[in-house]
Amino acid sequence: MSNLEAEKVETIRYTGPVTSRRPTLKDVAARAAVSVSTASLVFSGKGPVADETAERVRAAADELGYAGPDPVASSLRAGRSGVVAVIVDAPLTMALRDPYAVQVLDGLADELGREGLGLLLLAQDPHDPTELNGRVASMAMDAVVFPFCGPSVNPVVEPLAARGIPLLGTGAPEDPRVRHVRTDEGRAQALAVAHLRELGHTRIGHVSMPLHPRATTALVGAQEVERATYPDARDRARGFLDAAGADAPLVEASAADVTGGEAAARLLLGLPADTRPSAIVAQSDLLAAGVIRAAESLGLRVPEDLSVTGFDGIDLTWLDHTLTTVVQPSVEKGHRIGQAVREALSGSAITRDTYEVSLRRGSTTAPPGPHGLPRQSPRRDFA
Repeated sequence: MSNLEAEKVETIRYTGPVTSRRPTLKDVAARAAVSVSTASLVFSGKGPVADETAERVRAAADELGYAGPDPVASSLRAGRSGVVAVIVDAPLTMALRDPYAVQVLDGLADELGREGLGLLLLAQDPHDPTELNGRVASMAMDAVVFPFCGPSVNPVVEPLAARGIPLLGTGAPEDPRVRHVRTDEGRAQALAVAHLRELGHTRIGHVSMPLHPRATTALVGAQEVERATYPDARDRARGFLDAAGADAPLVEASAADVTGGEAAARLLLGLPADTRPSAIVAQSDLLAAGVIRAAESLGLRVPEDLSVTGFDGIDLTWLDHTLTTVVQPSVEKGHRIGQAVREALSGSAITRDTYEVSLRRGSTTAPPGPHGLPRQSPRRDFA
């Protein structure tokens, strides 16, 4: 090889990578003719380096387009990624449209942000839950949170627990490796039934969130409730049946939204007159809004002809009623989960693993008509 060819090799070697590869600290050290450890001290500022040497390292970095140490690599070397994964058992668009879910995420993000931690939202297909396993197998994360209505058994727990990643939930998955911040769902739902009993209602119906991933709108009984995939829907239904009676009519909605609530309510309000409820307890505020929509479309007045309660306590500004509802403080819940994450990462025990709920009386409940039935019958029945 000629001297000219050797000079060309040297030029290619030191003027920077000829590919799109990100320049490394090693490249900078070679360019500045210093050791990698010396170059590292220049960027960290944690050690004495001669001004002339430091200037040479910075100049080499500028020439190579080196912006500094890779933050991901640096965080991994420190044992932290700065990322907390949030697993959502639904398409992310659905979670981000649910005002309650958004408020929980607000509280969680605010709490974790105080520690410089960020959120990574991961959607898990409820019809193919194992698909997520491969994606999380090597993903950098400090902790994983299951903050919403998820299944009692989740296959993603296994690969995450095997990596020793702290797992936090709010009742699901029901796995001893998952630590929970929770409320007594059954007792909370019973608050609504007790309120309606005090008003004099004896025929009370229930609209449940989906009990299974492939739910259809249908009347269900205690046996179907006990076989539920989702613990929060199961436990609220249990609380309702315990308080209202095992024979109280219960409809499983196909979706936990306004449309699902409307379809479920039409089924309840289409029951024969001697079993038709004068009050309906819904497992979410969005379902309750659907119940109200169905009642009014059938010519029933709320609360004069039908009392309705919800669950969550979100602000439905578009609803022409102040909903009577079981309030679970969404933002506070998010903060509580975030505190639990911080405590888990520090290796300490969770100091507050419960949160309280309360009943907020609104304008959607009133004493029933004669004989505990709606004061007027729907214009038409829906069998």
